[in-house]
Amino acid sequence: MKKLTLTFLLAHSIFFYFINQKDNTAFIERNSNTSSHKIDRSAEKMRSFIMKISKYAKEHNPEFYIIPQNGIELCFNELEFSQGTHQKYINSIDGIGIESLFYPTKNANTKEKLKALNSIKDLKQILVSDYTKSLKQISYSNQRNSNEDFISFPRTKNNYDYSIIPTQLNNENNRDIKSLDNAKNFLYLINFSNFKSKKEVLEKLKNTNYDLLLIDLFFNETPFTLNEIKELKIKKNGGKRLLISYINIGAAENFRYYWKPKWKLGSPSWLRKEYEGYHDEFWVQFWKRPWQKIIYGNRESYIKKILDTGFDGAYLDNVECYYFLNFD
Repeated sequence: MKKLTLTFLLAHSIFFYFINQKDNTAFIERNSNTSSHKIDRSAEKMRSFIMKISKYAKEHNPEFYIIPQNGIELCFNELEFSQGTHQKYINSIDGIGIESLFYPTKNANTKEKLKALNSIKDLKQILVSDYTKSLKQISYSNQRNSNEDFISFPRTKNNYDYSIIPTQLNNENNRDIKSLDNAKNFLYLINFSNFKSKKEVLEKLKNTNYDLLLIDLFFNETPFTLNEIKELKIKKNGGKRLLISYINIGAAENFRYYWKPKWKLGSPSWLRKEYEGYHDEFWVQFWKRPWQKIIYGNRESYIKKILDTGFDGAYLDNVECYYFLNFD
């Protein structure tokens, strides 16, 4: 599952490569050392991975949405905003998910992120998940994102792991949402620990008017069905909406269907690093064919399961894996 810790050092702004002492914000300083070359190569591998996922998914459903979370720097040549957009990559995705754009302020680096996002927001929908501490911050986050034509999902401490359906909905409407750029709000719910059963989850979700539901493919180890997803595509007020499935492409999770009992760190060899603070996840060498086969390209792959269940798109998490394998 997605962790806020990803945004502390890299998240959406690795491409700036400098240290800004003025606002006490740390970035990666670009130089000619070995690590810098490694990250460039690794970033290109992640771009290629995402483009292959997109190609496979859109061959099955041309209207399927691909939305990477964070990794905004991948949208630019040489990971540099000044070098212009990487057109092949831009063409392969349909939106960008961003954590902590305006909140928390100590991690946000908002000015730099906005420069990048504003250069592509006319091309791609921007979905923002801020981490807020008060109702005032929630209101401010919604307003700031609305001003930028981004859609927002502010969450608070008790919803750190995206496990709660908030009672307040921003920009509620009864319109039919026929495309990603029609959406005015979204729900981010990928942790079902607060729900006793899949039936309860479905009932609670049906009783909402969110334009877009971003949820996990599974309740515990049981996948949602095609009919269940179809029913969720109707808002409580009768309007149509989109369903997007979460998928972790940069870290293996030991509670997923693909996990083998004998797997452990280093076995298979592409299970490379522990995900600090999360005992059930491991950073992977995502370019290795066995991992990519788990994610896409065959009937048993994760993306194929998402397609077969009737989701409108996939939300690709942990694309920053390419950085953490080399620098963390």
